[in-house]
Amino acid sequence: MTPQATASHPRPGPAPPLLMLLPALVLLPLAVLLPGLVHGGGWELIGQFAAAALTPSLDPALLASAFRGLGVTVAIALLGWALSLALGLVGGVLSSRTVWRTLVGGAWSAVVLRRFLAVPRSIHELLWGLLLLQLVGLQPAVAVLAIAIPYAALVARVISDLLDALPTGPLDGLRAAGAGGAAALLTALGPALLPGAFSYSGYRLECALRSATLLGVFGLGGLGTELRLTLQSLQFHELWTCLWLLLAVMLLLEGLLRLLRQRWGMPGRFGLAAGGIGSRGRELLLALLALLPVLLLLALALGVNPAALLVVQALPPFHPDWPSVLALPWGPLVGTTVLLSLLAAALAVGVAPLLLLLVAPWPWGRLLLQALWALGRLWPPPLTALLLLFVLKPGLVTAALALAFHNLGVLGRLLLEAADTAAGSAVGGDAEAALRCAGCGPRLALFYGRFSGLARSYLAYGAYRADVILRETVVVGLVGAAGLGTLLLEALSSFAVDQLLALVAVYAVLTLVGEDLSDRARRRLLAG
Repeated sequence: MTPQATASHPRPGPAPPLLMLLPALVLLPLAVLLPGLVHGGGWELIGQFAAAALTPSLDPALLASAFRGLGVTVAIALLGWALSLALGLVGGVLSSRTVWRTLVGGAWSAVVLRRFLAVPRSIHELLWGLLLLQLVGLQPAVAVLAIAIPYAALVARVISDLLDALPTGPLDGLRAAGAGGAAALLTALGPALLPGAFSYSGYRLECALRSATLLGVFGLGGLGTELRLTLQSLQFHELWTCLWLLLAVMLLLEGLLRLLRQRWGMPGRFGLAAGGIGSRGRELLLALLALLPVLLLLALALGVNPAALLVVQALPPFHPDWPSVLALPWGPLVGTTVLLSLLAAALAVGVAPLLLLLVAPWPWGRLLLQALWALGRLWPPPLTALLLLFVLKPGLVTAALALAFHNLGVLGRLLLEAADTAAGSAVGGDAEAALRCAGCGPRLALFYGRFSGLARSYLAYGAYRADVILRETVVVGLVGAAGLGTLLLEALSSFAVDQLLALVAVYAVLTLVGEDLSDRARRRLLAG
């Protein structure tokens, strides 16, 4: 065969829907390993935990405490989210190549700032919280900043990418007509940026609620503290009271954000009218202005005092022992962390479509999956790890299952929404209907109908999620599960600054490399 013929007839590969299920092959080695990890001591406790879901405690004192904790969690999430949006918007504009080219004619400043912002976003918010806790002590502002710092860097990256992806034709036209650089940027790119920025900001608010719960698990206030204490004391009825309240808030938030995205998050709804920004844009600006006094009241209620952050606690003298740091088993630690990330990512990405296919023939199956995935998003990974330790030995597999369950909830929800959208489209819906008319069962019709169109975009998001999971390994490591996180806990508790700096640096490098690899994988998948 000639080279030309080879180029015009590429080698056949697996069908896109099959690519979605390939990561689920990791279930085969897990099925071999799990029997050796099971111990019989905690199955009764697991049964009590499950049964308590139907009979949560309604004790008035507990309800009052749970509502107070929930209020603290929501307030921390809102404040951290709002601060990260404000900082991230500024950082995103300043790290946009389009902005710098328009204003000064070169983009090197944007490149430098992008590299700088990669460091804070590479460190998980839990690690930020524990570091700040050591420096300034326990105060509400620590949890707010722990969310705001990495989230601001993440928002800045997304805003800059959105700005650089926008067509520059209108901007070039305004500049040619004599408009100033700042005015041309605001007029040409501002309305086009708003839908994407609004949609992403809603997603970050959901993440902030989960992060605030997680920080509470590690003692930084809110309902997460109640969850951990009730689990450790085996008070499962009280635990489920807190869980149901948190689930109700999470589902309410998701529903509200879905409605707001439908109203404000669609392209074309922020276009310029004769008098400036369109009516939907004015509504959004008014809503943001109305949010400011609410945030101020929440900060006052929590007792957030920014001035207290300037008072650093007395630290022990720093006597680094770099030979001992270099002698640490870096190879096994890094290898375990990477393997943990890959295993958890493969489970989360592959099991979500597999479960959806399994329940396809049954109408109630979808509701069951929605409930399971909502619980996965709600339940913090370290608490899942503690629950799994009732029946499994600690180690890499237990940590991977805890991370996978949480990320399965996120990916499962995304897959359901994408499948519903594909069912309503001309391509996915018609293909599935045609396959059903040809005699295919519901599973095959779903697999080759809707899954064919959304496979690559789902896997592209799965690649991004793998990068997130790499950051989250610190969470399960800090409960003694596996990887670099276990050593981080020891370094933090003993304030071994030399080990701490080295471990944070290694985590930052790992997550930056993972971010680059996931970006390459996403571009390749979406290009295909």
